Amino acid sequence: MKVCVYAICKNEEKFIPRWVESMSEADEIYVLDTGSEDNSVELLQKAGVKVFKKEIKPWRFDSARNVALELLPMDIDICVSTDIDEVFVSGWRKEVECAWKKNTTRLKYKYVWSFNSDGTDGVVYYLDKIHSRLGYKWINAVHEVLYSENEVFSVAENVRLEHHPDKTKSRGQYLELLEISVKEDPENDRNVHYLAREYMYNSRFKEAIKTFLTHLSLKNATWKDERAASMRYIARCYANLGNVSEAYKYYLLAITEAPHLRETWLDAAYFEYYRENYVGTIYFIEYALNIKERSMNYINEANSWGAMPYDVLSIAYYKIGDIEKAKENVKKAIKLSDEKRLRDNLYIYEKAN
Repeated sequence: MKVCVYAICKNEEKFIPRWVESMSEADEIYVLDTGSEDNSVELLQKAGVKVFKKEIKPWRFDSARNVALELLPMDIDICVSTDIDEVFVSGWRKEVECAWKKNTTRLKYKYVWSFNSDGTDGVVYYLDKIHSRLGYKWINAVHEVLYSENEVFSVAENVRLEHHPDKTKSRGQYLELLEISVKEDPENDRNVHYLAREYMYNSRFKEAIKTFLTHLSLKNATWKDERAASMRYIARCYANLGNVSEAYKYYLLAITEAPHLRETWLDAAYFEYYRENYVGTIYFIEYALNIKERSMNYINEANSWGAMPYDVLSIAYYKIGDIEKAKENVKKAIKLSDEKRLRDNLYIYEKAN
């Protein structure tokens, strides 16, 4: 099989050596540079990468990736799209070939989108940007996705791609591009959800609520996990606007929509905690912790699977005077995090006896 990696680039010089080394298991590497002003092009060329230059005006991520895809020779069997701030764990090429069946057109694999402060995996889900050469194109101005009329998925369980982003980079362009995407396709439930989320991130809470409600009204918005996320985010927006009753209503609606998600219960728990309703906090967290299976999609949140639920639970038990339960849960939190505050809390609880 002939395997080719392709990517888009603009001012990525600090990531290029690591990225090229990670992608070197491919037969060829192609990069479309969209206007770098640093040494990205020179570094890529020196490393043997086939580099082409073209500015995309007006800027759209799907347009750039489609130009990059068009650079690839037609005899490529497997196309691998990555960003330059991502790296594969060594041995990925062999695992891709093993997972690629006779009729496969697209591959799913593990993607570590973020890491916790102690270096452990944060948000992890399946990504699917490995695909056959023919029949695919990128769509959506931002949060772009691959599209094909006919495709067959396989899963490469042992392929792991890690995201190590430049956290100083602005995402200011995302809002405008999402507004363009929704204007182009107002029935695209995914884009409407993302646009609402972007309004929320920018503290435009009333617009966010309106847009999340639009998402929930769309006939294609049937995925319960994402619907529950819209409800949780509506609740967060109402909480920021000081509307406690509507916030509580939407936290409960999220639980009803997707009771299988730990995140829905924990959002309600933290809302109760900040309202100093510690009995309610305990109820929701205890239920959440009974959910042991973590979803492998982008909806999962790292904090829900780390020390935080046990940390908050221990404080809630302390507040209602159950010191033994407080100690029990802070010890569980300490096993998952070396944060000094947790050890200090344990000391306080032990002194309380």
